[in-house]
Amino acid sequence: MSYIQQGTPFFRKTNFAFFAAGFNTFAILYCAQALIPEFAKIFNISPTTASLPLSISTMALAFSMLIFGSLSEVWGRKPIMVISMIVSSLLCILAAFSPTFHVLLVMRALEGIALAGLPSIAMAYLGEEVESKSLGTAMGLYISGNATGAMGGRMISGVIGDYLGWHIAIGSIGVVSLVATLIFWISLPPSQNFKSRHLDVGKLGKSLMEHLKDSGLVCLFLMGFLLLGTNVALYNYIGYVLVAPPYSLSPTVVNWIFIIFIIGMFSSILIGKLVDRHGKQKMLIINLLILLIGVCLTLNVHLFIKILGLVFATFGFFGGHSIASSWVGQRALKNKAQASSLYLFLYYAGSSVGGTIGGLFWSRFGWEGLTSMVVCFLLIAFILSACLSKIELKSKKITYMQSRN
Repeated sequence: MSYIQQGTPFFRKTNFAFFAAGFNTFAILYCAQALIPEFAKIFNISPTTASLPLSISTMALAFSMLIFGSLSEVWGRKPIMVISMIVSSLLCILAAFSPTFHVLLVMRALEGIALAGLPSIAMAYLGEEVESKSLGTAMGLYISGNATGAMGGRMISGVIGDYLGWHIAIGSIGVVSLVATLIFWISLPPSQNFKSRHLDVGKLGKSLMEHLKDSGLVCLFLMGFLLLGTNVALYNYIGYVLVAPPYSLSPTVVNWIFIIFIIGMFSSILIGKLVDRHGKQKMLIINLLILLIGVCLTLNVHLFIKILGLVFATFGFFGGHSIASSWVGQRALKNKAQASSLYLFLYYAGSSVGGTIGGLFWSRFGWEGLTSMVVCFLLIAFILSACLSKIELKSKKITYMQSRN
């Protein structure tokens, strides 16, 4: 088999393509987050209800990835990813013309379904085509594209929405995403190591269940749920804190807070390289600690400390996600796209659950209540990381004994 190696033109083109792909997916998905306060104001709804354009798209995305991941085992990787990006970009433009909040929710659900064709396959493509010793770096670069898209989508929609309204804000994201789609289409090399399978629903369902029998993979799936649930809960409602006294910042200024996501561009790449050097278990725990420290710092009343807390939390989130996602691709020995789909199913389900339940905690108990929920999420993540370390150690012992026999 021929693998893409670091330092080659194919490696650079692949990374550039997936950087554009990550931007496309996350800009479309998270452009609604910066508009949550405006939705609440324009449609006269609660903060929890106003978060639904984000929550409903991530939930639709989560369920749809289980389907697209399985279909890619039959139809191939690149064609489905390209079609997914084109359709989701066009739907984003159409969503800008939504006349009512309910129509907007329907369009956002359709966007979530269309978007599923890329993230459910991207990790499988990288796992198949990139050599193992370069995979951490490649995955880190892909997730840095996710971070850029998440930041760009939020900032572009937030600033434009503040001046020109949410219709033009969402439409602008759709146009930018079409450009990113063209870059991906041209730059990404065709699959070299993909082997097509016949469509057999029974076998595909059976292979999904086999992944769920792997306790190590289950720990990683749940880790993704908790990581994104934490991140979305924080950023969904921090805007409400900053526009209220004692800060009383303007919505435009608050939207610039999403520039913190640029940290994700660097943390995912840096952590990817450190994982190649120091191992996954150690770096995962370090990133969870950084995330926890960041969440606790946001409780400080001083604005600088609160923002610094978000910086720490964002760094830890992207670092932890880059480790967990690449770990799934390495642990799943076969049907990698399905394993990636299951990880991302729980990952985006965490966004919907964390974002929505976070709204209930915010409405009833304020920022202290929201951060208490987030800390509970992270404590569970620490328990999962400990379980994962034991499982990995046991797997290594079994492999060692089998090699001796």
